[in-house]
Amino acid sequence: MCCGPALARKTPPGTAEALMRSRYSAYVLKDIAYLKETLWPKYQAGFDADAVDRWSRESNWTGLTVLATEKGDGAAREGKVLFVARYLAGAKLHTHRELSLFRKSGGRWYYVEALDET
Repeated sequence: MCCGPALARKTPPGTAEALMRSRYSAYVLKDIAYLKETLWPKYQAGFDADAVDRWSRESNWTGLTVLATEKGDGAAREGKVLFVARYLAGAKLHTHRELSLFRKSGGRWYYVEALDET
């Protein structure tokens, strides 16, 4: 419900955390085009849609927990979101923990890269 307008390309996410949640939903729904569209423009040309699609299809996404956010709202131009996504793959439960960097350009948030937590 929260990510529907973003995934329908009607309303872009208003915060870094909202973009991160919509990108998780895109993995769940196998919306690979959305993942590319919300990637920092500099990195879109190198986006490996086939590999992302394969990982998305081989995984049964089971949950998302946001652990922390830093900036990423209001007038901020950058934000960080620490999260854990859980998924089943190969009959095993896996966790993907990531500190993500997001940037705003032209009034839209984009995923930039995973950062070191240290």
